[in-house]
Amino acid sequence: MKNLFHLAFPVDDLEAAREFYGGLLGCEEGRSSDIWVDFNLYGHQIVAHKTGSGSSESTNPVDTDDVPVPHFGLILEMDEWEKLAARLKKSGVEFVIEPRVRFKGEIGEQATMFFRDPSGNALEFKAFSDFERVFAK
Repeated sequence: MKNLFHLAFPVDDLEAAREFYGGLLGCEEGRSSDIWVDFNLYGHQIVAHKTGSGSSESTNPVDTDDVPVPHFGLILEMDEWEKLAARLKKSGVEFVIEPRVRFKGEIGEQATMFFRDPSGNALEFKAFSDFERVFAK
């Protein structure tokens, strides 16, 4: 059995969340109610809860970027990351941090991109050429 990641997060509008997570990101919808919706994010469970307000945040410097905190997302296979980046660019998503490679030539080299959902929650999707290097120092 594999362990799964679970995250519940605030949204302003459940229909906008359905369009973004279900339509744009391709997440299958699971159970739902009038105030929350489960989504399958690449095999992990995320839950959009209608609260009327998105998250407050600050930033931290990472490599040459100001990374939004808090944020959530996934580490994908490189080909999946490239497909998602292309789909988001084609759809006109406004990136907080454009798709790029950070820590180039270092042990932690990774492809990354940041963008926001309709409620302002920051998401990061990243990829490593070698999954063995995810936690490498």
